[in-house]
Amino acid sequence: MVLYIVGLGLGDEKDITVRGLEAVKSCSKIFLEAYTSILRVNKERLETFYEKSITIADRHTVESEAEQIYEPALTEDVALLVVGDPVCATTHTDILIRARDYGCKVELIHNASIMGAAGCCGLQLYNFGHTVSIPFYEENWRPTSFYPKIKYNRLGGMHTLCLLDIKVKEPDFDAMMRGRTVFLPPRYMSVNTCIDQLLEAEETIGENAYSKDTLCVGLARLGQPDQCIIAGTMQELREKDFGEPLHSFIVCGETHDLEVEVLKHYMVKDSKYLFEEDTK
Repeated sequence: MVLYIVGLGLGDEKDITVRGLEAVKSCSKIFLEAYTSILRVNKERLETFYEKSITIADRHTVESEAEQIYEPALTEDVALLVVGDPVCATTHTDILIRARDYGCKVELIHNASIMGAAGCCGLQLYNFGHTVSIPFYEENWRPTSFYPKIKYNRLGGMHTLCLLDIKVKEPDFDAMMRGRTVFLPPRYMSVNTCIDQLLEAEETIGENAYSKDTLCVGLARLGQPDQCIIAGTMQELREKDFGEPLHSFIVCGETHDLEVEVLKHYMVKDSKYLFEEDTK
């Protein structure tokens, strides 16, 4: 018996691999992790295509009741479906470790993820440094743990992929204080909000890790027919509409000739950013 952790890719129900689909069809229990990322198709579309019933594993299930996912895998085949690739979120690694400790056989089935797809803008993957997460700022919580990593990357000439926060099924604490269980509407960080927070962090810390004139790339809905890629300065991208989620963001380091050749295709019209070759 096996716990399959199956990557679904970035698009829709048809992005699953043949191997992944075969594993899903062999399972008697199937969970869809709906906390760390989302697909733009609903559970019913997946069920129709896979010809299987699917149970949503929300944040509470993943964080507090993960044993519901892996314990049955001692006696039957179980699949945990995750958007992107199974090893790109620590949440899935935690479930993998706990399942193996419990005695389950675990098999990973890989797929495309933002970690690789980000290269479609032309920036070479081997020129990326630390990946960082950008959390939503709250009134009394404005973390800047991403800042030194971006600074480190840029000092080494490396690009930084920024994964933008999503809030799904977040509890309404005011309602809970009145004895009611209410969840807030989903929120997905936009490129624009990300830039606002990055510039606020730069203003607060002031170590010149980047500026409003730094070359960056905004990404939205990668792997889908309406994906959006726009390059330009932070200030220029701040004003652009990237449309529906999910969004990601890249702070560029040093760019090489081949990268520049592709990036220019996505540059904001009449961008004020000048590549080195444009200054000669």
